[in-house]
Amino acid sequence: MQRGHVRALVVADIHANLEALRAVLEDAERRGGFDAIWCLGDTVGYGPDPVPCLDLLRQYNLVAVAGNHDHAAIGKRTIEDFNYAAAEAARWTAQQLTPEASAFLDSLPSVATAEPFTLVHGTLRDPISEYLLNQDAARSTLELLRTRYCLVGHSHLPFLCLEQGPASGGQFVEFPEDRPFELGEQRCIINPGCVGQPRDRDPRPSYAIYDSHPSGTGSMAIARHRVAYNIGETQEKMRLAGLPQVLIDRLEHGW
Repeated sequence: MQRGHVRALVVADIHANLEALRAVLEDAERRGGFDAIWCLGDTVGYGPDPVPCLDLLRQYNLVAVAGNHDHAAIGKRTIEDFNYAAAEAARWTAQQLTPEASAFLDSLPSVATAEPFTLVHGTLRDPISEYLLNQDAARSTLELLRTRYCLVGHSHLPFLCLEQGPASGGQFVEFPEDRPFELGEQRCIINPGCVGQPRDRDPRPSYAIYDSHPSGTGSMAIARHRVAYNIGETQEKMRLAGLPQVLIDRLEHGW
């Protein structure tokens, strides 16, 4: 890559789904590769491979933030507001973590910067727990944002939220697949979608690639992609681990 050129793989909500993560990494390599991974939280929780997912990510040039399931797995937040299945998975995950994995999760910041982006799991107002899905949450994050763009996860739903003015909460629009979105002067919030447990009625992992200098254009761009993986393999691991059936079933439906 040319000097100063950055290609970052942007992932969110891996949720200990190793097969989905591997599929994303392989697909991103086929699409031109990347020199960094930016991870938007909830690397663990729900799925059957928390430690292997953490180990795999740490092999790369990684910038990562903590999510609510990451904190729940190491006792940094309560699971009282989790539903039954999420709470069961959090308790199971906590039992699987090695001391090294726990220490890594404990070291993750709630907010990180990778210019020209701020990375956060939820919102800048409440980085760990709040969902960025409405005008109020978007407005509060844009008011606190000190970089041009913000990357978020948590909702498992891909979107673009474009700032419309100082008093605007932003306009939520579709983040299309396989079509680069040119990043200009307009500030925006971007959710790349979910790797390990999509909830937009499409079970394929969703991720994004940021390119600071795409060929043939003079501006930065970010593109969202999806890739299929062996869902049955993950589901079988979950069955053997005794994880809740609802978590197993939802993987094939994308909800």
